[in-house]
Amino acid sequence: MAAKENGKAKQSKMGGFFKGVRTEFGKIIWPSRETMVKQLIAVVVVTVITGLLIAVIDYGAQNLIDVLVKVNAA
Repeated sequence: MAAKENGKAKQSKMGGFFKGVRTEFGKIIWPSRETMVKQLIAVVVVTVITGLLIAVIDYGAQNLIDVLVKVNAA
């Protein structure tokens, strides 16, 4: 008998949880399409710049390592 009551209490808690989630989703203010496009462009630009910066640093570090290895090998 206690197990049945415990199961109903769990269902009630889960139902309340999902009802709360649904209520909170209703409060979300979704951005407009224009805002999303601007943010997408900003993310892509920052990603490309960061990638280029990492590539330049990697290239410079590799050249420095090559020079150091040649000096030590000679």
